[in-house]
Amino acid sequence: METKELVDQLKSCGAIQYGHFVLTSGAVSDYYVDIKKASTNPEVLTTIATQMKPIALDKYDLIAGMELGAVPLIVALSLQTSIPFVIVRKQKREHGTGKQIEGESVKDKKVLIVEDVTTSGGSVVNTIQILKQNHAELDKVITVVDRESGAREKIENLDLQFHPLVTVKDILKK
Repeated sequence: METKELVDQLKSCGAIQYGHFVLTSGAVSDYYVDIKKASTNPEVLTTIATQMKPIALDKYDLIAGMELGAVPLIVALSLQTSIPFVIVRKQKREHGTGKQIEGESVKDKKVLIVEDVTTSGGSVVNTIQILKQNHAELDKVITVVDRESGAREKIENLDLQFHPLVTVKDILKK
């Protein structure tokens, strides 16, 4: 029931769009999953965090997500679990403190990675690499939607578990 509830909410808030789209991975698609539409809707954001919560309560020290799409997700999950979060920047800052990870140190901490949408897995692999370079302990990635285009395989090849809340098959079911 949880999957159907989330799919219905994604559709009703306009997060699932049909047309011609070029994705971050460079792939072309006839549908687009705009999680920002969902994560800016309090009801949908609460559903997402509620569905992620049981996984997050597996003794994590921190929750991490890449800027921009994962930020509202990690904040909502942090509020539901009282687990602190860190924001991973796509690029290291060239000014100020020069940080690439905002928040407390991830060194020797068990960190749960949260992603908004996974397609080929390039973005989440980048997040994984940055966290590993900073000596985080990683074992799982949660994504709201997996487009089933290679992300699972890339994540599992890095010896991490992969937990999509919904898949493209769930969304495109008639």
